[in-house]
Amino acid sequence: MNLGEEIRTRRATLGLLQVDVADLAGVSERFVREVEHDKPTVRLDKLVAVLDVLGLELHATLRGAG
Repeated sequence: MNLGEEIRTRRATLGLLQVDVADLAGVSERFVREVEHDKPTVRLDKLVAVLDVLGLELHATLRGAG
């Protein structure tokens, strides 16, 4: 599952609309929609705010590690 799908699924599980997430995260509804559709460039601070509202975290891992 990619990031946009993960965010959309979590939002639906919580019973939130895109506008709800936007209001809670302090971002625009358009931003939430773009993230859910995997826009290739987004502001990290805004993405983290959306993830926080949804109870999700973003992790970085070293490529080829494992």
